[in-house]
Amino acid sequence: MLWTIVIILLILWLLGVVTAVTFGGLIHVLLVIALIIIVVRLVQGKKVL
Repeated sequence: MLWTIVIILLILWLLGVVTAVTFGGLIHVLLVIALIIIVVRLVQGKKVL
């Protein structure tokens, strides 16, 4: 499940790099999603990395 999310985020990030118009907004969305995933994993007591 986590690897699926990582792959989807990577594809979206690459799409943002290709389409420079949405690059800034997409990076912020990816950072927020990554932070949410890290916090959820910490709360659940799992290893982050």
